[in-house]
Amino acid sequence: MKRQSSLVSESVLIEKLNRRDQQAFQWLYDQYSPALYGVVLRIVRDEEQAQDVLQDIFVKIWKNLDAYDATKGRLFTWMLNVARNTAIDALRARKAQPSSAIRTDEDNVHIIDRQHNTQQPNPDHIGVQDIVSQLRPERKQLIDLVYFAGYTHEEAAEELNLPLGTVKTRIRAALQELKQLFKS
Repeated sequence: MKRQSSLVSESVLIEKLNRRDQQAFQWLYDQYSPALYGVVLRIVRDEEQAQDVLQDIFVKIWKNLDAYDATKGRLFTWMLNVARNTAIDALRARKAQPSSAIRTDEDNVHIIDRQHNTQQPNPDHIGVQDIVSQLRPERKQLIDLVYFAGYTHEEAAEELNLPLGTVKTRIRAALQELKQLFKS
């Protein structure tokens, strides 16, 4: 489905959302759920769980709209952070649970170990990876780790043997660059 162009400015949309306008929220969901789903799926790597997490994300957005601060960034950036954090929390909760499930058919009992499932999901391509691939390699690497692999800033710093401040600066620069790339 092709994304419709914005019919209202972001400030008007936010005003309507803060008034709990359900049509505005439905528009927000229709416009942004595919992109957020793609990010969540890259983190949790399970379509059913990604759908559940996406619903949790929009409930959080609805309940916490007052936490959004327009002076700190665009609404989509805030929603992306809500999505990323919720997906990471879901992934960590899943890892804390026992990883085996039992499935039966007529003749056999199968133990399924989800931790060793190496099949990658094939999500619908929404173009985000194409745009991210245009970043400088050091920025792309951090965006991949933090937004697609679910690393925290601290974990990414440790993984790449970089100071935490450098990681945060590069991620901020990458997000600014992505903002420009999305506009073009």
